[in-house]
Amino acid sequence: MKMISVNEAKQIILQFALPKKSSVIDISEAFGLVTSEDIIASTDIPNFAQSSMDGYAMKFADKNKSLSVIGEMAAGVSKQLKIENGEATRIFTGAPLPENADTVVMQEKIKFENNLLLIEDENLTQGINVRQKGAEVKKGEVAMKEGTYLSAAAIGFLAGIGCSEVSVYTPPKVAIILTGNELQDPGNPLEFGQVYEANSFQLKAVLRQIRIKNIEVFRAEDNPEELHKVLEKAIEDNDVVLLNGGVSVGDYDFVTQVADTCGVEEKFHKIKQKPGKPLFFGTKENKLVFGLPGNPSSSLTCFYEYVLPALENCMGLPSTLIETEARVTHDYSKPAGLTHFLKAFYSNGKVIPLHAQESFRLHSFAQANCFIVLPEESLGCKENEHVIIHLLPK
Repeated sequence: MKMISVNEAKQIILQFALPKKSSVIDISEAFGLVTSEDIIASTDIPNFAQSSMDGYAMKFADKNKSLSVIGEMAAGVSKQLKIENGEATRIFTGAPLPENADTVVMQEKIKFENNLLLIEDENLTQGINVRQKGAEVKKGEVAMKEGTYLSAAAIGFLAGIGCSEVSVYTPPKVAIILTGNELQDPGNPLEFGQVYEANSFQLKAVLRQIRIKNIEVFRAEDNPEELHKVLEKAIEDNDVVLLNGGVSVGDYDFVTQVADTCGVEEKFHKIKQKPGKPLFFGTKENKLVFGLPGNPSSSLTCFYEYVLPALENCMGLPSTLIETEARVTHDYSKPAGLTHFLKAFYSNGKVIPLHAQESFRLHSFAQANCFIVLPEESLGCKENEHVIIHLLPK
């Protein structure tokens, strides 16, 4: 299969989008997810006329009278009071208005003479300082639309209208398969020929950033039989499989062949890009299989550019890889033929290409907050030119 362009690869992945799934969860677990159906208010909120400040509840028609104060209403009170002509009650923020009252005068705008309340507010209007019944939302109305991102404020709103559960687009289950006999766990001493394993840590971190919690990590030795067993189980139990390493054309790179024996239909293998040229993508039924390069910088670049949009799509999430333009601070030269994703730092309209762009190096990636995207046909960029950048999720 021939090498394809970056745009072709993204279009192919989009064609095989994961189907959206829904589940009902407690609102305390819903932060960062997206509603999968309209939420209908089950009651008026507030469900009674309510004072928005401390003061005195009265009839607006009595604004020029001396009023008798017959009691008080506090937030949470269970007994209703009723006022008649010429009467008022002391009232506190959040308390229900007494029956017949329609206005609240601020406590700073009154005085007492002979134990009677006098109003000194020339700007008093009927209904002022009152939250009317159903002012936030009315019973039977759509309180929140399908496709709403559940921010902290959205969670608070749902709690405030009495909603304890919400239907959301379910995050997919993701498997990470690590290939390579040379990998050693951080914290252990390195033997000759070993390197510390970093890919699972960075991929789990960014998956959790978009609220994916069901993550399985597998290890497979560099032999086809072992990888076949691991890949079959990973596909069976998960929605998305991220193979790490073994996607190139070396003697120990078995991923594409093993994927085929597991029934994965190859959609593309190799993209005209740097880093991450050997990226693999295939499907089995409704499952997505990505073969990411083993080099940590290449792996994470490919994840951001190709895997992340696919995951966000099935969760109904807005894209967190934001494209914009910036003025580049340094020259960078490249031959035509490959799209380059340069690790870079963006601030105040300017973007700085970082050092150490090699695919195996993460040091500069740890400082980056964006990619500079230089297209296939580009020969690079010159200082102060405008370039396309992809801002990375924070």
